[in-house]
Amino acid sequence: MSDQQGSVMIEARGLTKYFGSFAAIRDVSFEVHQGEVVAFLGPNGAGKSTTLKVLTGYLAPSAGVARIAGHDMSSDRLAGSTRLGYLPENGPLYSDMTPRSLLEFFAKARGLSAARTRQRIEAVVELCALGSVIGKPIGKLSRGYCQRVGMAQVLLHEPDVLILDEPTAGLDPNQIHDVRETIRKLGKSKTILLSTHILQEVEAMASRVLFIDEGRLVHDGPISSLTAQGKHLDQRFRELTGAGAK
Repeated sequence: MSDQQGSVMIEARGLTKYFGSFAAIRDVSFEVHQGEVVAFLGPNGAGKSTTLKVLTGYLAPSAGVARIAGHDMSSDRLAGSTRLGYLPENGPLYSDMTPRSLLEFFAKARGLSAARTRQRIEAVVELCALGSVIGKPIGKLSRGYCQRVGMAQVLLHEPDVLILDEPTAGLDPNQIHDVRETIRKLGKSKTILLSTHILQEVEAMASRVLFIDEGRLVHDGPISSLTAQGKHLDQRFRELTGAGAK
């Protein structure tokens, strides 16, 4: 890494996770520095979501260490979570609540003052373009708006680090465009790890890519390192994962 990069905000050191005798991830190590937007790429079932759940403290690793902003997420998860915003794939939302009541609920859970809650709700509603649906039941919203609500909840406490798992899954092209624009804006001030299997996401939003296949990290480098010698990203994807890697 360059000496010009900021401090390490996301750190995986030898992460391994077993479910019974099955190793979902094996000896995964990487760092994401302050201000980076990094894509975490791999085929379905490669271990992306498991890695993210270990990084965020939702799962305990079988071996290795996960740190967010220097906090060990096994032993110091509460402190780490104050610096972290995590959007899981198909993240849970309460369908009978409105976006406003959901955000008020999470603000209270995070201990925000009443004045701070008002300020932050106003800010995330504007950023995520939720003004037209702020009082509607979440269960009545489109998939795209539900994803915006999830993003607003993630941003509510102004975290330094964002971990986003398949943020555009199931969205139509217009909704995908909106989410990408939001992530681009956030990338100017946040450290972002973006899990996806959609190659266009990588080229549109990230400057660096991590490839995982069958639970192992198989590549870590800038996008330019993958598209050198005239190769397309989809060609490199096949070479690094699945049958192409054998």
